[in-house]
Amino acid sequence: MAAALALLLAVIAVLTGARATATDDVLRSGPMAGYSEPREVLLWVQTVREARVRFVYWSDVAPETRHSTVEVLARKEDAFVAKAVADEVRPGERYSYEVRVDGVRVERPYPLRFQARSLFRMFRGEAPPVRFVLGSCYYANDPQNDPRGWNPGAEERIFDTIAAQQPDFMLWLGDNVYLREQDWTTRTGMLERYTQQRALPELQRLLGVTHHYAIWDDHDYGPNDSDRSFRDKHLAKQVFSLFWGNAAYGVPASPGITSRFAWGDAEFFLLDNRWNRTPNARRTGERRILGAAQIDWLLDALLSSYATFKFVVMGGQVLTTHRTAETYATFPEEREELIRRIGEERVRGVFILTGDRHFTELSRLDRPSDYPLYDLTVSPLTVSPSNGERAPNTLRVPGTYVGVRNFGLIELDGPRDDRRLTITVRDSAGEPRWSRTIAARELLEPSE
Repeated sequence: MAAALALLLAVIAVLTGARATATDDVLRSGPMAGYSEPREVLLWVQTVREARVRFVYWSDVAPETRHSTVEVLARKEDAFVAKAVADEVRPGERYSYEVRVDGVRVERPYPLRFQARSLFRMFRGEAPPVRFVLGSCYYANDPQNDPRGWNPGAEERIFDTIAAQQPDFMLWLGDNVYLREQDWTTRTGMLERYTQQRALPELQRLLGVTHHYAIWDDHDYGPNDSDRSFRDKHLAKQVFSLFWGNAAYGVPASPGITSRFAWGDAEFFLLDNRWNRTPNARRTGERRILGAAQIDWLLDALLSSYATFKFVVMGGQVLTTHRTAETYATFPEEREELIRRIGEERVRGVFILTGDRHFTELSRLDRPSDYPLYDLTVSPLTVSPSNGERAPNTLRVPGTYVGVRNFGLIELDGPRDDRRLTITVRDSAGEPRWSRTIAARELLEPSE
């Protein structure tokens, strides 16, 4: 009798759109806000079974008007992931939203929010303030499958700490999932690993209240230090694309995950340091990380950008002089080519963002007759930190080394003629470890 009544109520909810509710047991993870554009926003969720999913949303400006995405099917072959586009949004407006599964509204114990990106060009007036967080190296322990005693993931509270910063979006700098050996060679294994890591309870609020963009590094691409020879990189791209919400993955010049997106007077150039990478041990032939075609694309994209701040985003460190692990210093010819060509093309406003190293530092390269290049490395989120304090990086800005789990917060503000970039690095409890402000004009003019 009770089961029949529950079924009847569900049917009524589907037919009438009544605001029947359900617990979140039907959701495995999410929802998550993905890319944001002025006229559409991507929304993501993962259920525990096959189900019909749609999102209902309403603007702060007109909360009485409800909008809905199309209904999509969360299928077993896609690990029950569902993606839908909110395509009735207006530029610059903020929205609340909810998830409907088989016609029933699913409650989450926190408000769900997204925003449509503001229109911006310099001729439109002042740039809006921009506030985003960044980090890399998220490891979720798996006691059932990891070796006994192997549990490098900890301090997962960092995700609630990040959510409390109320950023516009989060930029994941690679190693956002740690694929294990049993995961590398099958889509099944990759899907199960992504599912396990995405379902972390402490992560859920952050997924639902801010937008997310991502690149990968070796561990969410394949085996440790993996390169262009990885047999299953096409599978890895399929799964990465399924679980993240970037607007695009790959460009004709580089079919991996290369892409770009804008926010305010900032633009982000997402590079792929794995798809074209020469094996680290290769002794003959040309040694590349990005590859000539991807570098050409990057230069074209930088030159076409109107942004004040042009953030070049890559999994591994670019500017450090420490020739170890997988830093760009171990591929000196291509590294010098990239830096030289940025200078030759007179690209202004470049700032580099990287991850990978399990510690945080800011590097600064002073260039003759040009502005200094910065590389902000932020790592790790939850995996065990490494001791890199004595790493011989001669470009490290004094006082910027952090050897605990941490994340970065970047704020862009100020009037059009005096924009500023402020970096604050915080630990998992939210305590600031250091802060620096760099004026936009410092990224436009030659240093003294």
